[in-house]
Order: sequence, then structure tokens, then C-alpha cells
Amino acid sequence: MPKRTIQNEAVQERDFFGDVMDLVRQIPRGRVTSYGAIAKYLGAARSSRMVGYCMNNAHAVKPKVPAHRVVNRDGLLTGKHHFATPTAMEDLLKKEGVKVKKDQVVDFAKKFWDPALELGL
Repeated sequence: MPKRTIQNEAVQERDFFGDVMDLVRQIPRGRVTSYGAIAKYLGAARSSRMVGYCMNNAHAVKPKVPAHRVVNRDGLLTGKHHFATPTAMEDLLKKEGVKVKKDQVVDFAKKFWDPALELGL
């Protein structure tokens, strides 16, 4: 990340959007994570809503971002209305072996990918 100096103090600039996209690309096929887990891993635990805003624009990012693998803390497909069709998010998850029932990931605890555990902090 580029650095800039303010009053002789080195400050690292961050690209939160880019960090979110990079992290979501690391979620393995067949697994899901939450907006909050992403925010916490990035050191912004109270910014799960910001992660959601980032995910709303994931469709326009190259290389592709598997936004369908990001759900809310209860495993609900709360971002589904940002996909091309109302069932696209669910369809993509099912294609990867993730069962969904009534817009919620079945066996969410087993499918949950926690970046803090998987990637370490």
C-alpha cells in the first residue's frame, strides 16, 4: 500500500473496497462468510454495513468477485436483490454444493469460513 507523510509521521493509506474484494476472492468454493467477519478481519469490526456496500458493486470488479459467498451473520441471503435475478445468489451457492432453504444457508456453522481463523490475524 502506498505511504504518505503527514507532519513527519508515516501513515498507511488503505483501500477498504479493494481489501474487501481481495478477501472475498479467497473464500473457497462451497463456503460462505459474513459481512461482519470480513469487517472484523480487516480491522473495522463495526463496518459490516460498509462491507455490504462494497459487495453491492462487486459485479463491476475485475477479476471476478464471488459475492454470492457473503451472507449475513445468520446465513441469510440478504444481498440477493443485488444480483441479476432474485434466485441468482441461491443458484450460484447451490452450484457449489451449499444448500439453501427459504433464503438461508443450511448448516451455516459448517459452511462458515472465518477469515480470522483460516488466514490468521
